[in-house]
Amino acid sequence: MSATRRILPLGDAALLVELDDLDAVLALYEALAASRPTGVVDLVPAARTIGLTVDPTVLPLSAAHGWLSQTEPRSRVADQARPTVEIPVRYDGEDLEEVATLLRMPAAEVVALHTASLWRVAFCGFAPGFGYLVTDHDRLTVSRRQTPRTTVPAGSVGLAGEFSGVYPRSSPGGWQLIGSTDAPLWNPDAEPPALLAPGTAVRFVEVS
Repeated sequence: MSATRRILPLGDAALLVELDDLDAVLALYEALAASRPTGVVDLVPAARTIGLTVDPTVLPLSAAHGWLSQTEPRSRVADQARPTVEIPVRYDGEDLEEVATLLRMPAAEVVALHTASLWRVAFCGFAPGFGYLVTDHDRLTVSRRQTPRTTVPAGSVGLAGEFSGVYPRSSPGGWQLIGSTDAPLWNPDAEPPALLAPGTAVRFVEVS
């Protein structure tokens, strides 16, 4: 168990776990999701935290605190064993050439590396259906745009820092855009409404 794990109260039905980094979040989230007791309403990972909401009539906060403090992080399950969502992408993004320059590789190599990598949703946020995707290397790590766009089209595929992601709807944004997709990331009438959830494995597939 991480010596730096902190568990903080959030009202009378929630707790927040603070951790050192995203790797620690992913390792603990894996273990918590696999051992989720009755009474857990929601378990939400973020970049450095995991939020827990419970039904205190079923799972008292004291018991939830004990579960959070005693659960050991686990090694990531082999990604090959995960159900994988494939997202078709046209690599026509406005920033593809700039990204290639920043990464000191041809644009075709950026595309090849993006499609060859197996990505995983670390956490969700920013907008409904938006997943922050990570992979097991840092070769596509690139800074955000110095000047964010006032409007990014829905379906835009981008890179920012260590993450890749897909804009589920039109919105402002500062990610480097490398492609676009017609995949429905968010459908409020579907069950579940989000295509991507924490832990989902993702492969990007190039299409013309």
